[in-house]
Amino acid sequence: MNTIDFKQFVKYSQPGPRYTSYPTALEFSEAFTYEKYVGKLRSRDFRKPLSIYIHLPFCRSACYFCGCNVVFTSKEEKKERYIDYLTRELRILSETMETSSDVIQFHFGGGTPTFFSAEQLDRIMETVKKHFPNFVEDAEISCEIDPRFFNEEQMKVLKKHGFNRISFGVQDFEPVVQQAVHRIQPYDITKAAVDLARKYGIESINIDLIYGLPFQTLESFKKTLELAYSLDPDRLAVFNYAHVPWLKKTMRKLDETTIPSPDVKLAILQYTIDFFTNHGYRMIGMDHFAKPDDELFRAIEKGELHRNFQGYTTKGGVDLLGIGLTSIGEGEDYYAQNFKELPEYEAAIDAGKLPFWRGVELTLDDRIRKAVIMDLMSNFKLDIGKIEKRFGIDFKNYFADALKQLEPMVEEGLVKIDDKEIAVSQTGTLLIRNIAMPFDAYMQKHASSKKTFSKTV
Repeated sequence: MNTIDFKQFVKYSQPGPRYTSYPTALEFSEAFTYEKYVGKLRSRDFRKPLSIYIHLPFCRSACYFCGCNVVFTSKEEKKERYIDYLTRELRILSETMETSSDVIQFHFGGGTPTFFSAEQLDRIMETVKKHFPNFVEDAEISCEIDPRFFNEEQMKVLKKHGFNRISFGVQDFEPVVQQAVHRIQPYDITKAAVDLARKYGIESINIDLIYGLPFQTLESFKKTLELAYSLDPDRLAVFNYAHVPWLKKTMRKLDETTIPSPDVKLAILQYTIDFFTNHGYRMIGMDHFAKPDDELFRAIEKGELHRNFQGYTTKGGVDLLGIGLTSIGEGEDYYAQNFKELPEYEAAIDAGKLPFWRGVELTLDDRIRKAVIMDLMSNFKLDIGKIEKRFGIDFKNYFADALKQLEPMVEEGLVKIDDKEIAVSQTGTLLIRNIAMPFDAYMQKHASSKKTFSKTV
């Protein structure tokens, strides 16, 4: 990647979505009713494969950078109670929809999934497979793991149930940064966790890092990258820290004066891209890197990478079931989210209902824009003819306003547009959220609010 003038691109540091969905969760509402959601589940074609996400929300203590929906506890009875409600939710789900579909993707997220014991994780998986018995042989089965809470008994259970992908949360190896974000995790603990996964034959290991945390500098992050590389991960996710203290109270504990400026963050991102590409990895989507023999890389080569709430995936065209507190499901023309607070979640299940809270039904316009935005976010390019054929539109007329908004980015060499495709340049990948935003019909509604999205840079 050529050296870029970071000061020039700081102007693009503005609030913007990460596009794990389109429309974004800001458009979710109770206008998408329980009856509509149940109707979608009952009428879905069971021949379509399924992806399942289960949220395990508990953590012992807060990591101040975390934007996830978590419940802090050290009480065993809270975890047992949650397993009971998960079991009941799965039963209600199996009574609501046909569950014989092939399951091609499964993911444990959190919270800290391995805050649950080996026996508890085993029980949850047995229950899942009782209600959704058709896990395919090559299903992508993954779990997020905090190396501070991980032991061999848990690894044995994951192996027993076919887990083949593990993602380890690291964020940063520098002690001063770890102290600031309230997550002390020495390198040796992380290395022991990675070694344990390798011992049990896990061939796809991901490391999560975050740039933009307090006290990070380009020089300090270089050390973190070297240590992360020494673990020989198959994939890495390097996220831009989303500082949203108006949404997450724990983020208010961070001293904002110690957070790196946008030009420093861009310098860190460019160095990160150069570092991993020079060490044999390829950039995948907005914030992931993978070895060239990884299926994510093969998918982006073919323009077949997809994006959902679980990140980048090769499993496109599937319905996603969100199970557990705050989980989000996705169908071809809707998103559905469970309650975010335990009392409401439990009350719904006690009433014999799914713990559905809100969602959105996609219009045709939403579906067209979703296809465009997700292709750009995933593959850094868009086949215009493919979109026109799929939706029966004249692309340049339909998106005249968006293409006009992109003109300055075309002039700056961030993106190329011709009659056949939109192609994001290598430099433009640093600003992919900004490039996607002109296609977002809801952005104007939120333009005046500074407390909506995190900064794109």
